[in-house]
Amino acid sequence: MFHGYTHTPAQFAALGERFYAQGYNVLAPRAPLHGLVQQDAHAGVTAAGLRGHALAAWAVASSLGTEVGVVGISAGAVLASWLATRPTLQVRRLLVIAPFYDPHPRKAARPVAAALRILYRPGLLPDRVTDRGYSYTALAQYLSIAAAIRRVPEGTRLTRVAAALSEADDAVHPETALAVPAAIAAAAGAAFSSYLIPAAAKLGHDILTPAALGDHTEKVHSRYLELFAGHPVPC
Repeated sequence: MFHGYTHTPAQFAALGERFYAQGYNVLAPRAPLHGLVQQDAHAGVTAAGLRGHALAAWAVASSLGTEVGVVGISAGAVLASWLATRPTLQVRRLLVIAPFYDPHPRKAARPVAAALRILYRPGLLPDRVTDRGYSYTALAQYLSIAAAIRRVPEGTRLTRVAAALSEADDAVHPETALAVPAAIAAAAGAAFSSYLIPAAAKLGHDILTPAALGDHTEKVHSRYLELFAGHPVPC
């Protein structure tokens, strides 16, 4: 389970416990330079480091059972998607939650996002941090990995892909959030399912933690289990 940018594995604590209770072994590693108190730590995040982190997680997870499935939220969904489309690996299931393949158009139009990825990934410009504490350099690393996911994943062993998104999410691009995992599934010959949380639920980008989900936690987490398993899951 891959947590989001600026977060830690604690983001998956509640859902991870639900998965474990259903018989899954659960691994939720901390991404490089995430969860630190240093304000400038994220400027050191690199795409290579994130990919290495994902591969190391897969190596551990592959020793915990006969099959490996990956789950990720937001930027962590980018890592999960990248990992699931590596032809040499044997990832069987992929669940992406509010995946950050592209920022929401109201946050940054695609040309702006592309410029961010190009200018800040190689460090051509000094890092900038938004008022929410987001490093342009770190975001560029995730976006560069996301851009590489769109290739046809020939040879992958995926059997199931699922995506979840809130209609009220103003952080991620609503089209690519569903189109990318759907394309991954189609290319791999895998089943695809999606879960769109209506705007009336008033849930934003965080559709994972109980603190954000509130009274919706039980319903949403149960749906995630069903999306991952591919069938109804007993409570």
